[in-house]
Amino acid sequence: MAQNEISQEALSAEALAQLFTEARTHNGWADREVPDALLQQALRLALFGPTSANCLPARFLFIRSAEAKARLAPALSPGNLEKTLAAPATAIVAHDTQFYEHLPRLYPATDARAWFVGNAPLIETTAFRNGTLQGAYFLLALRAVGLDAGPMSGFDNAKVDAEFFPGGTVKSNFLINIGYGDPAKLYPRGPRFAFEEVASIL
Repeated sequence: MAQNEISQEALSAEALAQLFTEARTHNGWADREVPDALLQQALRLALFGPTSANCLPARFLFIRSAEAKARLAPALSPGNLEKTLAAPATAIVAHDTQFYEHLPRLYPATDARAWFVGNAPLIETTAFRNGTLQGAYFLLALRAVGLDAGPMSGFDNAKVDAEFFPGGTVKSNFLINIGYGDPAKLYPRGPRFAFEEVASIL
């Protein structure tokens, strides 16, 4: 095996259960603090997920204090208000529409910045797609470090952006409530499609 070659092995059944098969979207939370160190660890892991030209457009704002929750509350739909206020932390997953300014550092192999300058549709599509991917990586990273997550929309993006990102270049995408879930408040797991219903191999 070459020195820089890494042998890949399948994750254990326990690891797959923690990330996928037994993991749930939580709506209720145990009264247990989430350490900042775990949020930092999860985000560091998520930043290793692939994005086009390593553009890394996602930005994360963690809402934890009572003051910050009071600022977020007016943007939440009624069905999401109680569970969000009760969560130990809520991440606003957003994306930076000026991400391309960082490409000379993040992707020095070529002048990738030039691909985006003046091309608003490409900027918007790239930022949203890759920012969404990074939000998904972060959700799995939260599970990987032992936390539970409750991703959701159901909020007024314009209100969130005006309150937390007034500069206008960072745009909110979705929210993730974070903590240690209360199993008693879970809904029954919804069904999933069979492989043949959603996929083909040609």
